[in-house]
Amino acid sequence: MALLDDVSIIARAAAASIDDVGVAASKAGTKAAGVVIDDAAVTPSYVTGLTPARELPIIWAIAKGSLKNKLLILLPGALALSWFLPQAIIFLLMLGGAYLCYEGAEKVIETLGGAHHGKTLGDPIEDPAKFEKQRINGAIRTDLILSAEIVAISLNEIAAISDNFWVRAAALALVGIAITVVVYGAVALVVKMDDVGLKLVERKSGFELTFGHFLLQSMPKLLTLLSIVGTIAMLWVGGGIILHGTHEIGWHLIYDLGHGFEVWAAEMSGAFGGVLGWLAYATYSAILGLILGAVIAGVLHKVLKFGQTAGGH
Repeated sequence: MALLDDVSIIARAAAASIDDVGVAASKAGTKAAGVVIDDAAVTPSYVTGLTPARELPIIWAIAKGSLKNKLLILLPGALALSWFLPQAIIFLLMLGGAYLCYEGAEKVIETLGGAHHGKTLGDPIEDPAKFEKQRINGAIRTDLILSAEIVAISLNEIAAISDNFWVRAAALALVGIAITVVVYGAVALVVKMDDVGLKLVERKSGFELTFGHFLLQSMPKLLTLLSIVGTIAMLWVGGGIILHGTHEIGWHLIYDLGHGFEVWAAEMSGAFGGVLGWLAYATYSAILGLILGAVIAGVLHKVLKFGQTAGGH
């Protein structure tokens, strides 16, 4: 009976811990929702224009890379840093934000007619398998930065709920898995909707035929739009990370300017103040991200060009 009593106590403690994990994961996932949307917007750009038969394998490869990012790299890294060196987290996030700004700015520069760096879909592709691998690796690198932001937000929320190491670890793992399933499941549905449209068009008449034509006509435009949104998202999230980071380390000027712009827009907008205030801050973050990213891109390209020139001599 004493043994059974001990077992029941352990069972109740385990149930309580599971409940803590669920609550922490739910709250963390809600707080990270903005970055999740950005993640979902960025990913379709990596399959836009490629062979339809390769779309799902590419998304699956990126999804596996995303899980590895979250569970094998970021989760243990975040837990270790929060335990031994919590001050370093903000600087690592800012480094990741700067990388996102660079990626987004380079896409804008290329769109506006700047030099392309690396293979693009407009270039002849001698080795499709190698090009596909480059795209997957690029997507996984971008996912690592977005996932780092998700993990950092989640850890911050979970830490406010529980100081138990294992509850934090389990909640972070749950958030990472759930977000990966939601993001890449949604992306897979989006990029395959044109195939659904083809199946529906095979019907001779009725709503299915009309809806099938609608899907076929709208999906290419939607994927292009998502590619644009993905670029904006990288600038917005990257700039936002830099703004938040500078504020955290005591450099308040650019953060205060952004916050003042947000308050001004909200006060000028009446009933729509909340939405337009947020939009003003997001725009400010994206502009900051574009400027910073363009500076980084310019410096890196000059350094690489100098290195190539020196190597040639």
